[in-house]
Amino acid sequence: MSVYVTTDIPADLAEDSLEALEVARDTGRVKKGTNETTKAIERGNADLVYVAEDVSPEEIVMHLPELADEKGIPVVFIETQDDVGHAAGLEVGSAAAAIVDSGEASDDVEDIADKVEDLD
Repeated sequence: MSVYVTTDIPADLAEDSLEALEVARDTGRVKKGTNETTKAIERGNADLVYVAEDVSPEEIVMHLPELADEKGIPVVFIETQDDVGHAAGLEVGSAAAAIVDSGEASDDVEDIADKVEDLD
């Protein structure tokens, strides 16, 4: 496990959260990549943040969990960058993503956020 991963996310919760990211991508708004995710967190626009566990070097995303925690935004750690990227609508991997507008996934996002907070 990477040094920046603060919570071990169960596989079923990770799968549900990726499905919510796909729905939000199609019916709401999603930010893709470390820079856009960082800006969404800093502005308080993110509802849920996704961070890949296989990022190298780790310093690229190391600041995201702490920043999100300061803003009270839940973070879901996903096993691979490819999973995050594909769920966000990219053909390549992405180190991070954020749901800004949940769209039709709003109930799922709230449920996932509650479950992630219970894990802490």
